[in-house]
This record gives sequence, C-alpha cells and structure tokens, in this order.
Amino acid sequence: MSPTWTTRTETGADAAAVRDLTLAAFDTPLEADLVDALREDPAWIDGLSLVAEDGGGRVVAHALLTRCHIDDVPALCLGPCSVRPEHQGRGAGSAVIRAALAAAAEQGERFVVVLGHPSYYPRFGFGRASVHGIGVSIEVPDEALMALSLDMAHPSPATTLNGRLRRSAPYPSPATTLNGRLRRSTPRPLPAGTVRYAPPFGI
Repeated sequence: MSPTWTTRTETGADAAAVRDLTLAAFDTPLEADLVDALREDPAWIDGLSLVAEDGGGRVVAHALLTRCHIDDVPALCLGPCSVRPEHQGRGAGSAVIRAALAAAAEQGERFVVVLGHPSYYPRFGFGRASVHGIGVSIEVPDEALMALSLDMAHPSPATTLNGRLRRSAPYPSPATTLNGRLRRSTPRPLPAGTVRYAPPFGI
C-alpha cells in the first residue's frame, strides 16, 4: 500500500523539525542555514512554507516558496526542498511541493522559478526557462533553471515569462494543470531583468 502523507503549513513549532530534516537531506548544513536565514528575511511569505507528515505525525518533507522578482514583477522561488533520506522516492516530496504550489495559487501568486534537477521538476509543470528568455546573472546549467506560471489566465512559462530572474531573497504548452485544474494562457511577455540575491544567498 502506498504511504499516505499529510501536508500542511509550517508553524513556529516546526522550525526545529524542518532544520533537522534539511540537515538529514543534504550533505552540508548550507541549505538548513539558508532556510533559517529566509525565515528572518523580508522575502518570507506566511503560508508558503509547507511540510509533509507521515502517519505518525513526523515531519518528513518540506517545501519553501519565497519572494523573488522577474524584473520588477513579483514571483516566487521554490527551494530549498527537503525529504528525509528514508522517505525519498516515496512521494512525500511531490506531495509537499504540489501543496506549496496550490497554496501559492490560492494566495494569488502567479509565477514560480526553481533551480534544480531537470528530470524532477517538469512533473509539476516547470519548463526550461532559457527557452522563454529567462536567465540569471550567475553560471548555472541551462536545463537546471525552470519556470512555471500559476496564473489562471497565464499558466505556461512559455507564454508569460520573458525576462531575467531577479531573486530578492535567499535562493509548456498553452495549457497546463495544477491539482487537476486546467489553466489556459495567453502570450504576455515581461521585460528583461537581472538576478539580485538577498544577503542570505551570499551572492
């Protein structure tokens, strides 16, 4: 039987558990330190740090969305995202990321960018950003920078994101779906911009 995960918004009581699982998920403490720094940064958005619990109520996965910009247009940056090693590959990460994207859409957010594994994030609707004129000011593998639109009227990064990513804080088709809801888009290019990281990123 497939495991069942319960996703919810992080509360103040979860900070230690989130740090613990982030430390377990990565080889260095950099990602855990980044999450802690983001909590104190203006880019933090209440309701967009989500956790997944197992059947015993243990926090086993975490997904974070924080404020960034594409030029001067508000967007979100996905990451860090963490899953306890013993739960990786079992759906906890996908569950919490889908919950985070749904929460962002409910808050009226429109665009999300992620720098991550190109074989993983397309399942959530992300597509290669460079194809659509999106870039960053640092050297990254072209396929690793991806973008997604949450806007009901503009779901595809192919039709909505036409600029360069500007992160303000630490870290395709004309139709796509999120949690089963169809989102259609109309081309709407955005001006180019450059990446600007907040101090927690150290860039």
